[in-house]
Amino acid sequence: MSSVPFENYLLHFTWIFPLGMALIMTLVPSGRVVLIRRLAAGVAAVNLMAVSLLAFSFLKMSLDVDPGTTRSTLAFASRLRWLPSLGAEYFVGVDALSLVLMFLAAVIVLCGTLASWRIETRVKEFFILLQVLAAGTFGTFMSFDLLAFFFFNEMTLIPTYLLIAVFGSGAKEKAAMKLIMLLMAGSALVLLGILGVYFESGLRTFNLIELAQVKFDPAFQHWAFPALFLGFALLGNLFPLHIWSPDGHASAPTAVSMFLAGVHMKIGSYGCLRVAMYLLPEGSREWAGIFFALSVAGSLWGAFAAARQTDLKYMNAYASVSHCALVFLGLCALNATAMRGAVMQMVAHGLITAVFFCLIGMIYERTHTRMIPEMGGLMRSVPFLGVCLVLAGFASLGLPGLAGFPAELNIFLGGFLGASTAVRVGTFLAIGSLVIASVYVLRGVNAVLHGPARETAHPIQDAGTVEKCALLILLFCIVAMGLAPGWMATRIDDALIPILNNLRRP
Repeated sequence: MSSVPFENYLLHFTWIFPLGMALIMTLVPSGRVVLIRRLAAGVAAVNLMAVSLLAFSFLKMSLDVDPGTTRSTLAFASRLRWLPSLGAEYFVGVDALSLVLMFLAAVIVLCGTLASWRIETRVKEFFILLQVLAAGTFGTFMSFDLLAFFFFNEMTLIPTYLLIAVFGSGAKEKAAMKLIMLLMAGSALVLLGILGVYFESGLRTFNLIELAQVKFDPAFQHWAFPALFLGFALLGNLFPLHIWSPDGHASAPTAVSMFLAGVHMKIGSYGCLRVAMYLLPEGSREWAGIFFALSVAGSLWGAFAAARQTDLKYMNAYASVSHCALVFLGLCALNATAMRGAVMQMVAHGLITAVFFCLIGMIYERTHTRMIPEMGGLMRSVPFLGVCLVLAGFASLGLPGLAGFPAELNIFLGGFLGASTAVRVGTFLAIGSLVIASVYVLRGVNAVLHGPARETAHPIQDAGTVEKCALLILLFCIVAMGLAPGWMATRIDDALIPILNNLRRP
């Protein structure tokens, strides 16, 4: 009888542990604020270590494969009967696509927890909801059964709504309701597509690997692909389905803005790649041109909209529309280079937008404003936050040596490698979004940090130790990915092979 590898148990642990700790935290008295904060930070730190160990084992396993041998992309897989009458399983595992996004989620949950250290109102409820949100996200990225994938994805929606509606600011109830209604509409489209695939396959299974071997009828793919792709793209911030995003980000508390833009939206683009494009390759080829055009439009529109904002949070929210559009541009180019860049952009954008929202929250706590014209001269009073804001701005511009550069380079190179002239022209236009980004980023950062200082009732203090830890972790990951992207790119290439093989299938 063969023993189950330790990593398999560790994979289950990554979603069960935060969910279990959320239940335990309900027993802690609400007045024990320091204990609750430390528990939440401890859970996030342990989960980051667990995911890091999984990544190390996965990397070691892939390096041990002999050159020229076909690598098995799915690791640490476990299958348990869940709903046998429906053919649904608890089928989990990881490949490079899911593992890098799990690592991204673990980093942002920890940094978001540290960035929320100063929360004083309903602290217990806030961190409990954050743990449930994390558990659902980890479960989504590791699921290879479509019903379990859908279940874990839905598990993230209610905590997101409550975290904005209860703990947000401004028109928080309206923003939260707008967000949940649109995301539920996307979920309805996803469920429609999943059920269509389930019945059309004739296999009576939700197993993603088995369903990928089925050659679905072109007439079925004609309507099922846009249902799945649009359902996921609504969560992924594809233009013009992004309308929930700016208000949601602006009203959300700092940690939720970090998680929503940094991780939650990546479930959408991940679902487009992992489910829609993998299962329905003919539909992908048929509809790719339309979604590519929307991606180009989104990259430019988001950049122009960001350039017109005077609120820092709205500026970053619209910048996210532009940068997320580049993810879809890479996916819809339908070649290995661009799709590699799209996956890397998911990670890069997640880190960069998270550090921006983290900094915006910290600056707001000190100045009590997010309006750029009301700020100035902050570099003199908060030099650490100022340097971090400059680095985040450079990363957003795709400066070489930072995470955005290798991701965007692969996307644009892949676009120019496209067989279609229209794809090359669209890629050239999308590059213009980076030019516009240089305008709003440099202008915004300069206005906040330099010029005459604004008068304040109390002296403004620089980041504290806990806040510095959150920012340094995020910036370290941004620099590490920018300086050494090769190990990630190689693993991503291996994981993309089954999807690309399906897309090339006649």
